[in-house]
Amino acid sequence: MEQVVEPSNMRRAYKRVLKNRGAAGVDRLTVEELKDWLMVHWPSVKAALLEDRYLPRAVRRVDIPKPNGGVRTLGVPTVVDRLIQQALHQVLQPIFEPTFSDGSYGFRPQRSALDAVAKAKEYVAEGKHWVVD
Repeated sequence: MEQVVEPSNMRRAYKRVLKNRGAAGVDRLTVEELKDWLMVHWPSVKAALLEDRYLPRAVRRVDIPKPNGGVRTLGVPTVVDRLIQQALHQVLQPIFEPTFSDGSYGFRPQRSALDAVAKAKEYVAEGKHWVVD
């Protein structure tokens, strides 16, 4: 956790959250308001993280209409929780990425759903009959 809250890691995470933008969570704090909020609250958030007592806020439910009818429900974390998630990701991804199977495509750097479909087509062309999703 010390690596997660290290200032250079948090700055990188903050820049990524700003770049990604996104809607406010249940607390209605926006990306534009995050810097001022952190100036006041970061010391207590950092302490909670280091003392293993940080609890993420509830996720705001948003229903997005689908083109063919119906809705897709999304969960929108608070901006602060997205910042912490990004900081965690930046520390943990380099540790765990090398341990994943080469055949794994979900949420991987430089891999997409289209890459997974292309690989599945290769397997079918080779005569294989099973693809695990």
